[in-house]
Amino acid sequence: MNYRSPSELNERFDRAWQSAKSPLGDSGRFAVESYLDFHGNKFTRRFDANSYITLVNAMNSHDVTRDRGSLEDVLGSISAPTLVLGISTDRLFPIEQQHQLAEHLPNTLHGRTALALDSPYGHDGFLIEADPVGEAIARLLATAP
Repeated sequence: MNYRSPSELNERFDRAWQSAKSPLGDSGRFAVESYLDFHGNKFTRRFDANSYITLVNAMNSHDVTRDRGSLEDVLGSISAPTLVLGISTDRLFPIEQQHQLAEHLPNTLHGRTALALDSPYGHDGFLIEADPVGEAIARLLATAP
């Protein structure tokens, strides 16, 4: 599984073959398969699998409203300045969810909608789009509480 956007992968690789051997019954591979294998292997060398499982379980089970009331009540009680930033093509944290958060936070930098960065890089956009993400974070840090 990866969190890059389908449009980015299609633009980069389309249906290109990795070599002269056809992936359509001739034991060849599509170029995107090679890319995904390479990055998957790199990831497993850098990241402990058990740590990743723990993080995924924490993300999947987290519920900010658990034993606290409605989403509107919980988010509405936050008085600190906040930044809600989303990547337009993020499949892990969809932009619609970021807008929902911003709608209920009383003191966001961008009002009742999230700051949406248009990026073809999916979830990785928050790392790759360093300048606009950094500028948004700098604005938040410069905000007096």
